[in-house]
Amino acid sequence: MNRIIISLLLCIVAFPVVSSELTIEECVSKAESNYPLIKKYDLVAITRDIELSDINKSWLPRLGVYGQITAQNIVPSFPTALSSVLEQMGQDMSGLGKVQYKAGIDVNQVVWDGGSARARRNVTTTRESVRKAAVDVELYTVRQRVENLYFAILLTDRQIERSTVTYNLLLDNLSKLRSMFQNGVAMQSDVDMVEAQTLEVKQSITSARSALSSYRKALELFIGETLDDVKFVCPPESQPIDTSSNRPELSMFQRRIEADNASLKLTDTSVMPKVGFFAQAYYGYPGFNYFKSMINRQWSFNIMAGLKVSWNIDAFYTKKNLRRRTETDIADIAVERDLFMFNTNIQAQSTMKNIDGLWEIIKDDNTILELRSKVRQAAESQLRNGIIDTTALLSKISDENVASLNASFHYIQLIQEIYNLKYTLNQ
Repeated sequence: MNRIIISLLLCIVAFPVVSSELTIEECVSKAESNYPLIKKYDLVAITRDIELSDINKSWLPRLGVYGQITAQNIVPSFPTALSSVLEQMGQDMSGLGKVQYKAGIDVNQVVWDGGSARARRNVTTTRESVRKAAVDVELYTVRQRVENLYFAILLTDRQIERSTVTYNLLLDNLSKLRSMFQNGVAMQSDVDMVEAQTLEVKQSITSARSALSSYRKALELFIGETLDDVKFVCPPESQPIDTSSNRPELSMFQRRIEADNASLKLTDTSVMPKVGFFAQAYYGYPGFNYFKSMINRQWSFNIMAGLKVSWNIDAFYTKKNLRRRTETDIADIAVERDLFMFNTNIQAQSTMKNIDGLWEIIKDDNTILELRSKVRQAAESQLRNGIIDTTALLSKISDENVASLNASFHYIQLIQEIYNLKYTLNQ
């Protein structure tokens, strides 16, 4: 209950009400949608569709149109004795012509490819998932960059707020000292000392406002929107209960293993025989009937069709090494995954320790701030009564300012550590 009261009070004091609000989750969502890398998802899908289309077209008939003319020095001919007999019978046997020509079409159609097309489709699909997972990982880094900017803005806002309170407090004391100086109960050096301190605080406010403007501009570039008059909502300190990791890197490791397993199946298909239908048709000379072509040299139409079984045994030589190489890659990915999970767990445990430590510190912040405020008020009264000098008062004001800034810094640091834990676990 005390934690809730402390967090609510700090958020209410730190951030005044303005016309519009923006949460850290909205910032992250807008930044991811606006980030140029988001377009890569569409490019990955287009690449997949092209590759799948090429694989599906491997089942379409392959057509080849050709035309040729050749000249030979030797061609098949009848034996001399047989030619003489045929000539005596009045049959002119001139034999095949040495100039031959044809125009035709070759057709090849895959009947069974040994499962190669299906395996290649699986490889394409799994590789697409790997590319998408890689984009997920790269896009995930945007979340932490946006969150860091968000918390920098929260902290700088609080610094400006508290420094403004201190500045007004110094102005009030400066006005009182000037009045005391005019009445002869204070020295000019006291007035000068407070005035110098007031100007230094004013400078720190100016510097903080410049930094705040830079942070806002950087965040505007990320989300693609202007942030004028926007209030950044103080996030709740809701710490993840489940410490299991859901990082996109783990998904990418799994997708890579699936892609390698698909490659293993493709390797298996490389040693399978292939069955195909083929047909050849041409118009030319000579035809398939050589005897007829020897008698006359007229063009003829010819067609041949059949089934063809092919088996590339070269794949047997390389299959074993390809499988070993892929299995080694799978084992390497598993090691990478285990190492990532190990480091993530260490980081998560360290962050949880930091969170516990900050809660202990925050318990005392409000008490310290309350005590510093009482000491400063007493010092103001003592200065008016001439008990202490201006240096002592400035020291008390500075102590109160530091206590206030520390309280704000510790709470915002706590929220940031919680969000760091959420980032580490992707929750």
